[in-house]
Amino acid sequence: MKLLQGYDSGELKLKNRVVMAPMTRCRADNEGNVATALIAEYYAQRASAGLLISEGTYVNDTASGYINVPCIYTEEQIEGWKKVTKAVHEKGGTIFAQLWHVGRLTHPDFLNGKEAIAPSAINGHFTAYTKEGFKETKVPREMTIEDINEVINDFKKAAANAIEAGFDGIELHAANGYLFHQFFSKCSNIRTDNYGGSIENRIRFLFEVLDAMSDAIGQEKIAVRIAPSLDQTFGIVLDDESEALYDILVDRLNRYKLAYLHISGFTMASSSDPLNLVLSTAKHFRAIYKGTLMINKGFNAQTANTAIENDIADLVSFGELYIGNPDLVERFANNSPLNTNNRETYYTGGANGYTDYEFLLQ
Repeated sequence: MKLLQGYDSGELKLKNRVVMAPMTRCRADNEGNVATALIAEYYAQRASAGLLISEGTYVNDTASGYINVPCIYTEEQIEGWKKVTKAVHEKGGTIFAQLWHVGRLTHPDFLNGKEAIAPSAINGHFTAYTKEGFKETKVPREMTIEDINEVINDFKKAAANAIEAGFDGIELHAANGYLFHQFFSKCSNIRTDNYGGSIENRIRFLFEVLDAMSDAIGQEKIAVRIAPSLDQTFGIVLDDESEALYDILVDRLNRYKLAYLHISGFTMASSSDPLNLVLSTAKHFRAIYKGTLMINKGFNAQTANTAIENDIADLVSFGELYIGNPDLVERFANNSPLNTNNRETYYTGGANGYTDYEFLLQ
């Protein structure tokens, strides 16, 4: 299977084309939100993947929107992630950190009672899961230019922190309704300054962050994740300029020698066939983007291999399959049955449903 063959783009060299997608698992249940030995074990178990992408990790104390997420902006947090990267590298793995800011998709409980920050003061009408259960999001505070510059610097510092922690690169989370996506979309960005209005202005923040991170760690260690087809979820609705915006955005990414572009097919719109949705989206951007393309949503070994064989993408990331199958590559190689996931333990903390799934060979 081509899926199981190595990949070398110059910027990225992997032992196979199977990628573990970033997945929030809420196991950093300690006061400092520090990655632990248990988290290190979880990632090391899955190190046979060509690439592991970490769960989203918050770049500062305004970025939080989910409980018990390991962060990357303090020295203690950097030290925690060093345990993870060391464990993965000892198993011969490669791992990127996904850098994350949720913007308006949070609640004051995460922010010491303060308002969330976002491009505009528009509620995303989302439910944030706090330590006291689900709570409705509030109207955020519109970011000032000072806020924007601070967040740009925080992403730059977080990228440097990730490399210091031993990550092989970073993935910028610009998908799924979070801060960058909020800048892109008319429904969440009604600014009248240089960060709103035109397509050029609404993508400006992304490229300013990319430039800042490139100065810190180099372009080849940076990847970007987008969700061009996301609609009617996470507070985002496609608009009359969405297609044009993503065409311009992706074409401009060709100016950078990025590790990869990661396209998420996630959407809650009425599409009855999410796999075909991401395949059609990928085909569209394959014609625009000249670098390494990774795609995600609903693949199995056969459909992923077909996508690669047909040159729709170079790499395929798998989410839920990697929760229950730490040895997913080996199971694909042997055409072996897959474990059944326990969805009730996805976010509950502890080893149960996290590091206790069976391997083929134990």
